[in-house]
Amino acid sequence: MTVDIAQRTYQMYIDGEFVDARTDSFLGSVNPATGDEWYQIPDAGAEDVDRAVKAARRALHDPRWAGLSPTARGKLLSRVADAAADFGDRLAVVETMDNGKLIRDTRATYATVPLIWEYFAGWADKLHGQVVPTVDTTLNYLRREPVGVVAAIVPWNAPLTLASHKLAAALCMGNTVVLKPSEITSASILEFVEVLESAGLPPGVVNIVTGRGATAGDALVSHPGVDLVTFTGGTEAGKAIAHRAAERHVRCLMELGGKSPNIVFGDADVDNAANGLIAGIFAAAGQACTAGSRAYLHRDVYDAVLDKVVERAGRITLGDPMSDLTEVGPVAYEAHMNRILDYVGVGRAEGATVRLGGTRRTEGDLARGYFVEPTIFEGVQQDMRIAREEIFGPVLSVIPFTSEDEVLGYANDTPFGLAAGVWTRDISRAHRMAQRLDAGTVWINTYRALSPITPFGGFKASGHGKEGGMESLLEYSRVKSVWTNLSDAATADPFVVQR
Repeated sequence: MTVDIAQRTYQMYIDGEFVDARTDSFLGSVNPATGDEWYQIPDAGAEDVDRAVKAARRALHDPRWAGLSPTARGKLLSRVADAAADFGDRLAVVETMDNGKLIRDTRATYATVPLIWEYFAGWADKLHGQVVPTVDTTLNYLRREPVGVVAAIVPWNAPLTLASHKLAAALCMGNTVVLKPSEITSASILEFVEVLESAGLPPGVVNIVTGRGATAGDALVSHPGVDLVTFTGGTEAGKAIAHRAAERHVRCLMELGGKSPNIVFGDADVDNAANGLIAGIFAAAGQACTAGSRAYLHRDVYDAVLDKVVERAGRITLGDPMSDLTEVGPVAYEAHMNRILDYVGVGRAEGATVRLGGTRRTEGDLARGYFVEPTIFEGVQQDMRIAREEIFGPVLSVIPFTSEDEVLGYANDTPFGLAAGVWTRDISRAHRMAQRLDAGTVWINTYRALSPITPFGGFKASGHGKEGGMESLLEYSRVKSVWTNLSDAATADPFVVQR
């Protein structure tokens, strides 16, 4: 199945209408499996961003949105969930054509999109304020309020899923949103507008501007009408965005990069661990922030696990992501492919050995697309760039270890702290490792298990704040303390602190 929007020219979505950019400039998006351009998006500028932010600001106080009770907001989000379920297959195909993820993966992922919206719909009237105990003559209560206008920027590897996490949580708390998708993958988010409108979302509550990060993205995070910035993407981009936001003392929610360790102890089930290593790095062609790109194998099972991983990865079927027989598709765009291959060259130059892969697949129809073979390095040292820098591709670095303390030192010796995997039958060791690993998510005898119910986010250079779960609602809201004097006295003694 394909979606017939070839060479379609999209518009932005502002204040409930599809509109052209004032720049009158466009960017083309390429299908990574074929190398062919298949649609264009407006390359928005500061004036377009200003229109979107002002629309969101008006909607924030519009009775059609601000006048909704929390229960009514929840019902609206529930209608989005129902509509998303009806559109799921079409949107999955669009995303596969946009970023090259396997159709079976995008279909499975898009089956979870309605669950994200339904989960946050249920929270809309559940998060209450509090009454704080004080002296009898004073009432102090806390109000949880929307932050205001949220600027949401999402990457190209899972655009609509990540956008749904941000949109559903932000709208649950009564915020309005200006969303900027990656210029590489804007189609699924623009197509999702039909879902939002069919659910009855008032105009201006969600606005979508498209374009490059250096222009539209910079204008958005710098806009004085934005109250919170939420960003998922690379660490360096996140650092620049946080700097911009800090100039205006604007809060940031950052989900950034990773260089996650996947640790196999000598007592682990070798078959399960090997499958977990393969799924952790080669699923989505390694283009996941949680990719288990560092494999630490205990010396007792090093050869057994590595041989099994190499053998299984060597049989991976690269090909058309629309085929159910394909196991790994292309990477998302040409420049990213070249960056991955450059890192393969770096690894070789540093003295590591390519045990498998390391090249672009160029035979037949694959020559037109951006296909990088699953690549495994051994002989990797902890200080090598391929062991320290996020490659964001199907490249695995394998390092042996002997003791628990040794591997903990290796695993935590990184600027990142997003995720980690532990494979062992020793339950005590598993939980010791989970406690001591410096990562926001730790998986034990599994990898990449996620849910909208669970908070997700990293430590250190992997970001701050949480997406998912009740914790994300705290990110998208603010607390106001209200004091009331209940006594007959006109004022309290200004020099006495009451406790």
